[in-house]
Amino acid sequence: MNDSPKRPRIVRNDYRALHPPTSSDWRPNLAVSVIIPAYGGQEKLDLTLAALAAQTYPAELMEVVVVDDNSEPALRLPELRPEHTRLVVTTAESWGSAHAVNTGVAHAEGQVILRLDADMVAWRDHVEAQMRWHHAADYLAVLGHKRFVDYAEGDRTPEQVYEKTVCGEGEALFAIEASRPHWIEAVIDDTDGLTVHHPGNYRVFIGATGSLHRDFFKTAGGLSTDLRLGSDTEFAYRLAQAGAVFVPERTSSAWHLGFPQMQEKEAEGRAQRLPYIAQRVPLHGMRRSAPPRGWRVPLVDIVIGVGEAAVADVDAAVAPVLAGTDADVRITLVTGQAAPRHDREAILSGEGAQLRLIEEMYAAESRVRVTAEEPEADPAVPYRLILPRPVPLHGRSVTGVLAAAQRADAGLVLAEVPGSAPARFERTAAFARARHIGAGEDLDRVVAGIWGAVVHKGLAAAEPAATAFNPAPADAARRLVRRLLNARQRARLRSLLKR
Repeated sequence: MNDSPKRPRIVRNDYRALHPPTSSDWRPNLAVSVIIPAYGGQEKLDLTLAALAAQTYPAELMEVVVVDDNSEPALRLPELRPEHTRLVVTTAESWGSAHAVNTGVAHAEGQVILRLDADMVAWRDHVEAQMRWHHAADYLAVLGHKRFVDYAEGDRTPEQVYEKTVCGEGEALFAIEASRPHWIEAVIDDTDGLTVHHPGNYRVFIGATGSLHRDFFKTAGGLSTDLRLGSDTEFAYRLAQAGAVFVPERTSSAWHLGFPQMQEKEAEGRAQRLPYIAQRVPLHGMRRSAPPRGWRVPLVDIVIGVGEAAVADVDAAVAPVLAGTDADVRITLVTGQAAPRHDREAILSGEGAQLRLIEEMYAAESRVRVTAEEPEADPAVPYRLILPRPVPLHGRSVTGVLAAAQRADAGLVLAEVPGSAPARFERTAAFARARHIGAGEDLDRVVAGIWGAVVHKGLAAAEPAATAFNPAPADAARRLVRRLLNARQRARLRSLLKR
């Protein structure tokens, strides 16, 4: 199948395969809605709108939606503003930038959403520079460039901003040597402009200025209004999970009027955000060093088809993982049958005995659930391990297959399972993108092409670990004897098989 013009096949995050239009006589055809969440700050908003009035992107293809988050006094639209500008006031049901952005998107009519803070003075081609990328692919998250400058009330007038910007001299509004870069610039430089894929690339798509197709915004679910701080980081993570390619646009820039909270009060800002982000973003660095516990969003979803398996066999798969080196998991045991009966007849006859034992074994374990059918993949969870049946695992089973995926930066790992079809370890972002660009095709093949696929050995344990159904001997001597006997038995079996 040929690639769609808007859905070219990008390997991981190497957007250099794209060819956005570059000619000066380019004729754009995508409408953009610039969403400006605002709470107070009328003077800075006036400067932001003055700069937008001077943009090179065609006025008939650009609308501006200013969202007043119930400011006191209420915000107003100045006379110097883009032709198609509207003012919307948020409802009282919520507050904060996330709610304001979602409100603006709900009122937007453009195919592309460009979020711009209300204290940003964009250079003349700022909107156009981002929009060129969106004409090349429809699953990009394009990050606009910015520099932070000290600003005091009355430093600039809307007329001064407009005149400089419309003449293409927006960079001269402030002294570049007195400005500060954003910390994300170091991340962009270290990853060769984000073309070197890293699971944490999403971190750069935060606040101030950035754009994506409106349909992709909706696919990712919009911003979470549960988070008063850090909602942009959590949203960027979900964009990555949905298969987004992150593109830093650095040919144009903008001035951020004033320094953000995270620069002025960095330690306090991080502490305020950490618990909220860590609960929802499994790839956050804090999660990899925190002691095992249950999280709102796990790192790995494990799905095991248990069928008619005995509870001892199921526990041989589940218990080592829950106590293992990567216990940041959620395990779903799929029975393929209705819930067992608990009436006298069923219990006396033994009907459904194993299922009842399985349910009881994990009734108090929040990381384990028992279902009749396999659940849909959770788009928020980075990885999914699917086992066709319970097999003995060990404490490093998840660590090993995760390492295999990370070493190869693979989208799919097929893990050998004795006497069964291989287990599947899927990277959610890779399969989400494959579904987006390869509808109707074999998804495994598409994933192999855009993210890679590898085979892994060592997922299953050679023998069941000590569990409640397979307790370890009481003393060290007996444990050693058991290991020696098991080793001899395996050696004897190998010699018989060679005959």
